[in-house]
Amino acid sequence: MFDLLAKLESQFVNFLRIAIFIVMVWIGGLKAFHYEADGIVPFVANSPFMSFFYNKEAPEYQKFKNPEGKEVAANIAWHKENGTYMFSYFLGSVIVLIGVLTVLGIFLPRTGIWGGLLTFGMSIVTLSFLITTPEVYVPNLGGDSPTPHYGFPFLSGAGRLVLKDIIMMAAGLVCAADCAKRIQGITRLRFQEK
Repeated sequence: MFDLLAKLESQFVNFLRIAIFIVMVWIGGLKAFHYEADGIVPFVANSPFMSFFYNKEAPEYQKFKNPEGKEVAANIAWHKENGTYMFSYFLGSVIVLIGVLTVLGIFLPRTGIWGGLLTFGMSIVTLSFLITTPEVYVPNLGGDSPTPHYGFPFLSGAGRLVLKDIIMMAAGLVCAADCAKRIQGITRLRFQEK
C-alpha cells in the first residue's frame, strides 16, 4: 500500500489541481449572480486591500443586505451605486482565471506555477478577512448563558468559510512546488543533452 501511495503522488497533486479548478470556477462563476456579489460585500468593504473598489464605506452596507435567495429592489439599486456587481464580475473572472492556470499545470508547468502561486496569494487576502471583517465572528445577541459564545474565537458561518482557505493556501503551494520541480527536471534534462 505504501508503494502504491508513493507511486500515485503525482496523480494526487493533479487531483489537487482539479479540485482547485472546480472550486475556483464554481465560486468565481457564482460572482456573476447578485446573491453572491451581495454576500462578499462585508469582506470587501472592511478590507484595507479591497475596500477602494466600492463607492460606499463600511458599515453602510449593513442596511442594504439582501437575504440569500431574495432580492429587494432598493437594495439592488444601492449595490449598483456601490459598484458591488461590477467588482464581483471582475473578481469572479480573476478567480476563474486562477483556477484555469492551476489546472493547466497538469500539462504546462510554467503556467501551472503561476496558478499555484496566485492561489496562495488569493488565500492570503481571503484569510485577512478574519482580521478585518466583523461578520466572521458570532455577534453578541445577548442571552442568559453564563459563558458567552460570541466574538473571537467563535466563528460565524462566514468565518468558517473563510478559515477553510488555509487549505487552498497550502494546496496552491504544493501545486507550485510540483511545477517548479518539473521545470527543474526539464531544465536538467536539456542541460545534460547539450
